[in-house]
Amino acid sequence: MAVKIRLRRMGAKKAPFYRVVVADSRYPRDGRFVEEIGYYDPTKDPSVVKIDADKAKDWIAKGAQPTDTVKGLLKKEGIL
Repeated sequence: MAVKIRLRRMGAKKAPFYRVVVADSRYPRDGRFVEEIGYYDPTKDPSVVKIDADKAKDWIAKGAQPTDTVKGLLKKEGIL
């Protein structure tokens, strides 16, 4: 099972809100996921990022690959 840490889009049209989830890469973007580890709200100024560092590090240690966007968020939060 190829596991990814990626964003799941929530919120209304033109008002995106994202949850950072661990999901099988074969499932659709907003489909089934294994675990929710945080959220990202780009509509606020400054944008709000809240990620559980312990869960993120644990999933990366297990072999989960973060997407490019999530990798940037993890670096911004000091997790990577």
